Amino acid sequence: MNAIETNQLTRAFGSLVAVDDLTLAIPEGTVFGFLGPNGAGKTTTVRLLSALIAPTSGSAAVAGYRLGEQNEAIRQSVGILTETPGLYDRLSAWQNLMFFAELYDLTAKRAASQVERYLHLLDLWERRDDKVGGFSKGMRQKLALARALLHEPKIIFLDEPTSGLDPEAARVVREFIKELRAEGRTIFLTTHNLPEADELCDLIGVFRSRLLRLGTPAHLRIGMFGTGTQVRVVGDATHWIDTVRVLPFVHDAHAEDGVLSVSLDHPDEQNPVLVQALVNAGAQIRAVEPISHSLEEVYLELVENERQAAAVSR
Repeated sequence: MNAIETNQLTRAFGSLVAVDDLTLAIPEGTVFGFLGPNGAGKTTTVRLLSALIAPTSGSAAVAGYRLGEQNEAIRQSVGILTETPGLYDRLSAWQNLMFFAELYDLTAKRAASQVERYLHLLDLWERRDDKVGGFSKGMRQKLALARALLHEPKIIFLDEPTSGLDPEAARVVREFIKELRAEGRTIFLTTHNLPEADELCDLIGVFRSRLLRLGTPAHLRIGMFGTGTQVRVVGDATHWIDTVRVLPFVHDAHAEDGVLSVSLDHPDEQNPVLVQALVNAGAQIRAVEPISHSLEEVYLELVENERQAAAVSR
């Protein structure tokens, strides 16, 4: 079952189309990474899917509830962590969470139990009676994450959850996200931290007003750059370019600094033949390894291609 489904979801502000014809399906229990540059419409999408603003056109279902028809049920089913969460500085961590638990209509007993649970989980229990005004950004972010989870939402929207955090605090938040996924929660994560997205996300959408590409991190890499093998040889790798290029399964090959980069469709099957051909030709091989591309390379390539296409269409 899908936790979130959209069909041609669109939101315009006058002549500016912030979200353009978004059609998307996110299965339950998925950590979904929503990647895009500043101003791409990511926050507007989160506001739409959490029933805080209405779409201009199109439709969506969140946690099985129809946007525009069952908005209150949607809001009760989701938790939201904004990039700059608002907390009450003059109240303690405990008082902040108890106040918001009341807004979620939790009973006093249930609220106290949930507040204690999440303060422990996020390493804030010892600071529960301290005023939030004296908290570091990392502590405030963890407290805001606890606030978003008090009512045990099925779907959690996290907007830049580790932005500006020190490495230790960011690691705590990342590990907590993994725990939420293990519980079967659906996480909708917007982030500019691409290594973090690569580590956490099962599915990724690259977005700039419209969805540019959707897939797992591995499939995005293959779709953008294909697959291939790097062969490290002794001496000048250019000597072996012709040996490699004549093989029928090789799409392309390049040589640089003692390394042959070979484009293949099925490296696991074709690498033995490739290596054997090089050895038969006299090459001395140091190492054979897959060609890997970072998620950052995929993202930058997609966004740049979209910018160029947009410039041509003007």
